[in-house]
Amino acid sequence: MSKAGAPLSRDRVLRAAVAIADAGGLAGLTMRSLGDALGVKPMSLYHHVKNKDEILDGIVDLVFARMELPTPGGDWRHEMVKRADSARDVLKRHPWAIGLLESRKAPGPATLRHHDATIGTLRRAGFSVAMTAHAYALLDSYVYGFAVQEAALPFNGPDSATEVTADIMAHFGEGEYPHLVEMATEHVLRPGNDFADEFPFGLGVILDALAGWLPAEVSPGS
Repeated sequence: MSKAGAPLSRDRVLRAAVAIADAGGLAGLTMRSLGDALGVKPMSLYHHVKNKDEILDGIVDLVFARMELPTPGGDWRHEMVKRADSARDVLKRHPWAIGLLESRKAPGPATLRHHDATIGTLRRAGFSVAMTAHAYALLDSYVYGFAVQEAALPFNGPDSATEVTADIMAHFGEGEYPHLVEMATEHVLRPGNDFADEFPFGLGVILDALAGWLPAEVSPGS
């Protein structure tokens, strides 16, 4: 029994593993830390998971399960935006997962459903198999890449961005880095500017480009 008195299960083990990774990253996720969190000896965990790899497979699947699925047959642009926004939101809550999502050799059912629904949405929109593969790779590269960049920023939100930018510029000499100064003063330091707004802009550029690869008889929003 765990310290909460509830019986141990694979689901409880995986959810505890996600909580540990959320709190301190994957480096803090060990069989010992997982056992401590659940109030059991580490060896007890092996009744529910084979090893650390199975835990990683399981928590990746939990992350995919928290992303909203696109709906094949719906407006493909809307569905891709919905999927991308949801994935970004989930990855902001679980940044440790960014580098793991496509790394597992034993993907779980939520992972497979996510991939299948995304492929199905693009195929139903009229993209060929090859273009679906290109579109999927491009969209994931953008979403995952933006998530990495966003997680690494030294600020969080417009207010702290203004403060950090101003501090950096304070070290510039007269006439140094004129293009950086222009960007900062005319864009970054503009009231209401938020780096998060770059996400829908970039996604829209990608979707506009992909729409051009649809067969001529398929309307852009179908």
